[in-house]
Amino acid sequence: MGPTGPEAAADPADPTTPADPLATAEVPTVAGPDSDPDRAAADEQRSVLTSSAVMAAGTVVSRMSGFVRSALLAAALGATLHADIFTIANTVPNMLYILLAGGVFNAVLVPQLVRAMAQDPDGGEAYTNRVVTLAALFLGLVTVALVVFAPQLMSLYLSDRWDEPDRARHLASIVDFARLCLPQVFFYGMFVLVGQILNSRGRFGPMMWAPIANNVISVGVLVVYLTTFGPARGAETDGPFSSGQELLLGLGSTVGIAAQLLILVPYLRAAGFTFRPRFDFRGTGLGHTLRLGIWTVLFVVVNQVAYTVVVALASGGTADGGGDGTGYTVYASTFLIVMVPHSVITVSLATAILPQLSRHASAGDTTRLASTLGSALRTALAVVVPFAAVLPLAAHDLARVIWGYGAAAADYDNYVASLSLFGPGLVVFTVHYLVLRGFYALERTRTVFFVQCAVAATNITAALVLVRRADAAGTSPALVLAYASSYAVGAAISYAVLSRRLGGLGGAGLLGYLARLALAVGLTAAAAAGAGVGLRALGDDDTLLLSLVRAAGVVGVAGVVFLVAARLVRLQEVTDVVRTVTRRLGR
Repeated sequence: MGPTGPEAAADPADPTTPADPLATAEVPTVAGPDSDPDRAAADEQRSVLTSSAVMAAGTVVSRMSGFVRSALLAAALGATLHADIFTIANTVPNMLYILLAGGVFNAVLVPQLVRAMAQDPDGGEAYTNRVVTLAALFLGLVTVALVVFAPQLMSLYLSDRWDEPDRARHLASIVDFARLCLPQVFFYGMFVLVGQILNSRGRFGPMMWAPIANNVISVGVLVVYLTTFGPARGAETDGPFSSGQELLLGLGSTVGIAAQLLILVPYLRAAGFTFRPRFDFRGTGLGHTLRLGIWTVLFVVVNQVAYTVVVALASGGTADGGGDGTGYTVYASTFLIVMVPHSVITVSLATAILPQLSRHASAGDTTRLASTLGSALRTALAVVVPFAAVLPLAAHDLARVIWGYGAAAADYDNYVASLSLFGPGLVVFTVHYLVLRGFYALERTRTVFFVQCAVAATNITAALVLVRRADAAGTSPALVLAYASSYAVGAAISYAVLSRRLGGLGGAGLLGYLARLALAVGLTAAAAAGAGVGLRALGDDDTLLLSLVRAAGVVGVAGVVFLVAARLVRLQEVTDVVRTVTRRLGR
């Protein structure tokens, strides 16, 4: 997520190891003063796509292993209160890491790392060592405090229903899980910091591939859990956990997060960095970094306040509704699926373009900054919009294929509405996410904070209103609608403000592109809907095989029709993505 600074000083990719998924990504180049602007822009776009492909490949594998984990989790724990106990406790550490340090690490720190590499006599070595030392001390102390005060902490993320006598054992179980999972705060923080150090040196691949280790460990833990304890049955799907179950799932989750950090460590040396603790923090430039981070920290605080409200409301859906309620497990699991194109395309593009954005901002070249950002936005939407349009057409069968096993076999319908409704939210979130990279490159973190205030206020207000009007089964879908509403507001504000600051972000050209994209997506959705109706002739039973065939048929038809339609209406961004992926697969 984090932007990088103006002068990347990383080594180029090692051409001798192109097949290694953890090899260094190609470093984007900057046109020299005598370069042809059009050619430089084209070279920059190719470089961005190539770097994105390295990261996207790792993300695809990571997400596929994540699907396996999600399916096993549903099979073991179900989709109601029993599952929410573990899912909420295992989510809070990530939320707290983002609250306590994520904003500074992701949005502010990397530009300073790159500037130190370019400007400091030692190539930023001392500055980076101070940052790592300070971060490790801070995260270590905070993690210990969080574990000690776990009961008070968890009360912030749960509805009042959890305080009632019939939920006492459930509350004790979620606190036990929290104590086992909260050490993840330290490992999350150090993982992102080490990954951003690698990114600042042009090494994009490792951070995208390392989470696979976490998923592999998580899958192994769940297989052991199912073998040892079996899937939850009957009343157990709404009950607490035993101490043995808590130890296996809680410790297993924390070990997985630690593993993804340890995998990155050897790549630091390969990137030319060796860690040596330094405690001389005063007068070394860290104050400037922290001052830049103030608005980003406030941004994160506002965002996490909104998300805390969402989690608390979601926790009430299953606590109140028993087996009929939808809560945080359904919300988070469907969010995982919807975030696939975001993680594969948008995050990869954002990470790859941020060095260029920061260099253009540093040089005062707002025209090139707007052009680079606009190109990334068009490329991301070329993938995200058709995905969002087709998702509702395949949602029922996808839910059966992904979650319809074991303890969740009778409850997979709970996922369908949330999965369908997340599509529009993904589109507006993509726009908002990429536009914010422009603000970070310009170091306009105060502007980002005020935009996020509008997003958070909309999310909280919409969530409270919609959940209050929904029954227990409608809790998760109501929260999805609140999410989409909030980022629609955020995307509109952030785009308008940055466009005015840069003198435009595509203007009529972007509108023309969106019109052509809408035409291609409309044809795609119509064809996919027709395919769905035809495939229903095979049978209405929700067996695994039929659901798999119907989902694959709808998605396959949609993919083919969209590629043909994109060529007919001249969506060059789609062609570029396909060409880049094909070339990467060939390598």
